[in-house]
Amino acid sequence: MNTRDQIVAMGRIELAEVLRSRWLWFCVGTYLALSGVFVLVGLRESSVLGFTGMGRVLMSFSHALVLLLPLLGLSASGQVINRMRDEGSLELWFSHPVTRGSFFVAVSLVRFAVLVAPLVVILPLLGLIGQLAFGQAVPWGFVLRTVLVSAALLAVAVALGLLVSTFVRNQSKALMLLLLIWALGVALLDFALVGLMLQGHVQPLLVFVLAALNPVQDARLALISGADAELGQLGPVGFFLAQRLGPAGLLAIGIAWPLTLAASAWLVTLQRFRRADLV
Repeated sequence: MNTRDQIVAMGRIELAEVLRSRWLWFCVGTYLALSGVFVLVGLRESSVLGFTGMGRVLMSFSHALVLLLPLLGLSASGQVINRMRDEGSLELWFSHPVTRGSFFVAVSLVRFAVLVAPLVVILPLLGLIGQLAFGQAVPWGFVLRTVLVSAALLAVAVALGLLVSTFVRNQSKALMLLLLIWALGVALLDFALVGLMLQGHVQPLLVFVLAALNPVQDARLALISGADAELGQLGPVGFFLAQRLGPAGLLAIGIAWPLTLAASAWLVTLQRFRRADLV
């Protein structure tokens, strides 16, 4: 059996396992619940960032996704490897003609795909509902922007989750570390950085660097710039970023840096998985 056949075979088995688990349906239900709430509440005659109606729904939904997707990605992958090790599943699978690399690739692709696929369906569906049922003008460019940024954010979350799952054998410790990673990513959006500047008298350049290293912040800026090219709600900082980088530059950073971080974490984890003791 060649590598491709191994990946396909293990991917089918992993997908069947995921479909039987509850977290996938919880994920889909969360997406649907959020979108339903924003459709009902957002289609009112009020403006946010120059958007009304469907534009407001999509913008609000994307802001919620920035906080939710890292948590879903980390929880979906953060206890996969260590749980299989504790159950003895890894020893069972590798008694078959399957390489560790093929197994890890299959698990990674399936965990990422089942998180991205609902978004690829739900976001355009939201636009169609707003256009057909409510007669709203839909910013389809912003819909595509949200899908791309969300996929990049999920990629880094899944990669970091697999890294924790592979390096930390104890599931309870892994869970606490996953929550810490998510909390740090969310906390460094605004108030932690502002507090660092006010209390620690840190140079603004260092604050910019810390913000840029946070993939959640990069995703947030990429989405905001798609709705407000001048980044007016961020004040002077937003004006500076809009003039220096622009919407296209912020979109590139919001996709490229999370993908770079995801690829780096995934490659490190793959090397660890290939050499680690399975017992």
